[in-house]
Amino acid sequence: MTTNTSGPGTRRSIAAQLRLLGVRPGATLLVHAALRPLGFVTGGPHAVVLALRDALGPDGTIVVPTHTPDNSDPAGWRNPPVPADWWPLIRAEMPGFDPAVTPSRFMGVLAETVRGWPGALRSVHPHVSFAALGPAAEQVVAGHGLADMLGEGSPLARLYDLDADVLLLGVDHSVSTSLHLAEYRCSGSPRERVGAAVRTGDGGGREWVWWQDVRLDADDFDALGTDLEATGSVRAGPVGAGTGRLMRQRAAVDFAVRWLDRNRTTEEA
Repeated sequence: MTTNTSGPGTRRSIAAQLRLLGVRPGATLLVHAALRPLGFVTGGPHAVVLALRDALGPDGTIVVPTHTPDNSDPAGWRNPPVPADWWPLIRAEMPGFDPAVTPSRFMGVLAETVRGWPGALRSVHPHVSFAALGPAAEQVVAGHGLADMLGEGSPLARLYDLDADVLLLGVDHSVSTSLHLAEYRCSGSPRERVGAAVRTGDGGGREWVWWQDVRLDADDFDALGTDLEATGSVRAGPVGAGTGRLMRQRAAVDFAVRWLDRNRTTEEA
């Protein structure tokens, strides 16, 4: 981690560092962020979002994950698990996902700041939604289907179509959601039954729904990311007191498909 000895970060200094890192004006940028590694930033997450918008310019679009992993089958919860006799009640009482008000969980304060920003749009998936702010926002978040939730019908695939960039801000490749798109593009990826609470009708009701989806596995994403960086596809540089990593999403996903095919055992193997 880089140490900042020149004083606190600011909107202006963070924007300048993002430009030096290679953030492209007019780009669509998927951001995964933990702000604590950046050190003190005057204005906090608000200033960081403004800096991202400054670096992207008026034609750029910010995208963040606004996932709700707690809106899921409690039988699969591990951190912590809950007693089996609680499962029916949780499924019956979990509020249906509402993209306008349901907060994200474990995605960080920057993602929540973007989600609540005036003009931001959010996809409707009850488990793995994304929020976007900028001219391409509707194109990114529209039509997010329930099944294959991070596959070809997801915002990740729309980002691939748009030749988007990915920025890891104070985090590593283990949280790079785009790498899950590669899991869908690998033949034989294991699948599982997934559940969540959704709104029904005019929004006044709710129900629990089930679908079949790829069993997501990020356990080897750190190793994958190390090998990706060895190809020269990732630019790293200081952002505040921390480190930013910037890459083209297509390059990361295409590399990940080949890497996973070589390094994972599938159900067909």
